[in-house]
Amino acid sequence: MSDEGQFATDLYQGTAEYYDRYRLPYPASLLTHLVAGTHLSGRGRLLDLACGTGQLAFPLSRHFAEVWAVDQERDMIETVRVKAADGGVEDLRPLASSAETFEAQPDHFELAVVGNAFHRLERDLVARRILRWLVPGGYLALCWSSSPWAGGEDWQRSLAATLQRWQRELGAEHRIPERTDRARRRRPDPEVLSAAGFEVCGRHAFTAKHHWTLAELTGHIRSTSFLPPAVIGDRAAAFDADLAATLRPHDDGGVFTETVSFAYDLARKPG
Repeated sequence: MSDEGQFATDLYQGTAEYYDRYRLPYPASLLTHLVAGTHLSGRGRLLDLACGTGQLAFPLSRHFAEVWAVDQERDMIETVRVKAADGGVEDLRPLASSAETFEAQPDHFELAVVGNAFHRLERDLVARRILRWLVPGGYLALCWSSSPWAGGEDWQRSLAATLQRWQRELGAEHRIPERTDRARRRRPDPEVLSAAGFEVCGRHAFTAKHHWTLAELTGHIRSTSFLPPAVIGDRAAAFDADLAATLRPHDDGGVFTETVSFAYDLARKPG
């Protein structure tokens, strides 16, 4: 049994619409660097594990003969299914499953990616399983992006304080297990990957400017696990009004500018 905090399986229930519309895409610079650094054949399979609404699966799909997009939230997978059909993306398989119970054949994928989600998984178990699923010499990329409330700008500090206050008011303070951050500080992700048998290749970081509108920020917040629509509930209008009043002094022509940090940690299966 892992000593890391266990996340509830329904944390993102009802967020797919907001997740797809308001989560920022990974920048082209990161995706190009990832493709070049993993020496893709163009004939392999991609596994996007805990895929959300396909933020990695879709932009990377043209480099693979087949893409498997896996998420435990069925509304996320239904959104992926609709997007693939509407966009004519063939050979994309949307699959509803947790990472811990998903099954695949050994030596099946050329690249596996996990976007903003590895901390929510049973890291040791999932790392060992991904290692088995990858072809010899295949890669795992753990992809990340910063959150708008995590920076040092005045508007970001005000946003963070408002979100914490509403979490307390709505009784949502403990939706994220407190042990998770402690476990990751004690055993960072590269250490977990190395223990599973990966060769750790390092981290690659990128930045991009984004100008948030207030509507985008409220939509992004509803895409989160800590203040999704199910938690905000019938307090939505009051929440939006409070957030608007809090951020109004920091409004710069209707936008709030963030330098967004993106990164991926790369690891390779020996062979």
